[in-house]
Amino acid sequence: MPTSIQSFLQQISAGIDKNEFIKITLGNKRNKHAELKNVFIKIIELKNGAKFSFIYRYPTKDITKNFEISEGIDHVNNLLEKDFYNADLFTSTNDFHLLINKNETVKMVTKAASLTKKTDSHSHDKQKARIIKAADNTYLKELSLVTADGAVKKEMQDKYKQINRYVEIIEGILKDVKLPDNFTVADMGSGKGYLTFALYDYLHNKLNKHATVTGIELRNELVEKCNAIAAKAGFTDLHFKEGSIEASSLSSVDMLIALHACDTATDEAIYKGIHAKATVIICAPCCHKQIRKQMDPDNALKSITKHGILLERQAEMVTDTIRALVLEAFGYKTKVFDFISTEHTPKNVLIVGTKREKENNDKEKNLEKVKALKTMFNIQQHYLEKLMNV
Repeated sequence: MPTSIQSFLQQISAGIDKNEFIKITLGNKRNKHAELKNVFIKIIELKNGAKFSFIYRYPTKDITKNFEISEGIDHVNNLLEKDFYNADLFTSTNDFHLLINKNETVKMVTKAASLTKKTDSHSHDKQKARIIKAADNTYLKELSLVTADGAVKKEMQDKYKQINRYVEIIEGILKDVKLPDNFTVADMGSGKGYLTFALYDYLHNKLNKHATVTGIELRNELVEKCNAIAAKAGFTDLHFKEGSIEASSLSSVDMLIALHACDTATDEAIYKGIHAKATVIICAPCCHKQIRKQMDPDNALKSITKHGILLERQAEMVTDTIRALVLEAFGYKTKVFDFISTEHTPKNVLIVGTKREKENNDKEKNLEKVKALKTMFNIQQHYLEKLMNV
């Protein structure tokens, strides 16, 4: 390894050790026809410690990969050997510019620091105003998400981001629907209640809505705990009841939510929402076993489904597509999108159905689309079809 490159890599390590590191940029590609244009490197803090975050810049996309610090420094060296002639290291005390020419002559130029504030360093997410505040929050403290002085615990940072992302999504959904002044919300499979409490807090204390929220949870110990926290927080219209999604009886509800209900429990929740004529149905599916067990295409798709991981992903897509089509068939406008980044949770797909004001005339058309998908993948029946008797 040329001495100048070795010195450059040593400066990276020194900048990290002294907490002076800001960022690295790699450019001036060796192969002018290569699609990779630049690489940008910063340090982020994750639950398991500091990591190098590499952003690979291509003409039409960016790809991000995270590395251990030592591994990341080795990767910088590899990129300089194979892909780039230039590298720039920015620290809070100096800038270091590494220059390699086509004859592999290398030199490093040191200059005064051009960046005095470590705006990109050691921060995974730029600080932003959160809808659900951590300070003076009784339920977040009782749920062990924040400390006694209102600071979010390090190991709960992802959960706190998820809570706020969830409320942001709810905020966007409610802008486009009409709900009565006193409306009801059923949270099916509410679990430990993080998102249920946040929803109630947002509806009552941010929107000043008179909403009655009920969490349905199978585990009695969680029901008792959440009811105690609701009482302590003064959430008088928030209640938790013991029961399963399948056995729950809902004569009517304005908003039905089922987050991470496993396999066909998501279908049970959608069925309950349609049957109760809910204005809004929100589901974040978890597991897709019912369809995955059936999928056995006898066409070109067989090449995809013979691989376990690809079969699993394909089953997720087909299952949730059919759910969206059934919702459309029964008068709902649907959206399917990311709940939260996959680096925070793999359970990141959200299906949202909002009741159409006008009668839907496309029922048969949407059910034909379901039928076509089943034929394509050699699926006998989707569980939601059985529940809806179609």
